[in-house]
Formats: sequence, structure tokens, C-alpha cells
Amino acid sequence: QVQLVESGGGLVQAGGSLRLSCAASGITFSRYTMGWFRQAPGKEREFVAAINWSDFGAYYGDSVKGRFTISRDNAKKTVYLQMNSLKPEDTAVYSCAAKWMGSARDRDFGSWGQGTQVSVSS
Repeated sequence: QVQLVESGGGLVQAGGSLRLSCAASGITFSRYTMGWFRQAPGKEREFVAAINWSDFGAYYGDSVKGRFTISRDNAKKTVYLQMNSLKPEDTAVYSCAAKWMGSARDRDFGSWGQGTQVSVSS
């Protein structure tokens, strides 16, 4: 059974940085493509970033390109999201997602974490 647990959220001022972590268990992590999504109140879930299981190729949503970086550590079964130059519009619940040997180019993830709140003040 896939279990994904996010951490690292919090309150930060605009222009600041946060690093989110997602620890996975119950899976062969190295064979899973991992992703981050976010959802703000009253808005639909938005794709943030994803990283391939095979070549560590990464893809980003347009609103975070150049500011956020996704990475993974297969030995620790953890995926990270480094968020720099944060803006108030980045405020949302950030959730980790996983899928078996899929492409990070696609958004069809099947397993989800509970999420962690990120709040950016102006």
C-alpha cells in the first residue's frame, strides 16, 4: 500500500523560500514517477512539478517555472520541492503524488498524500 507523507509547509513572507519533502513507503520508490500538485481555496487542483522515475527528467507548471525545483533521493525514498521567490499566489495545500513507471509529462497520478499547507504573506 502506497503511503505518502508530506512535510515542510508553513508560513513565509513573499520572496522567501521553503523546501517541501514527501516520504514514501510501501512502494519500490525507484520505479515511481513522483509529482507535486497544489490546491488553493475555491480553485481547482493545479499541477506544480513532476520527476521521472527513469531519467529524473523534470516538468513544471508554467506558474512555477524558474522558481521551483523538484528532486528525488531514491535511497531515502523521498521527493523534494524547493520553492524560491515565493509569492502570495503560491498559497495552497501542496500534495505529493506517485505513479508506477509513468511519464512525468502526463498528469495522471494514482496515489496521493494528505498535503501540507503553504502560506505566503505579502
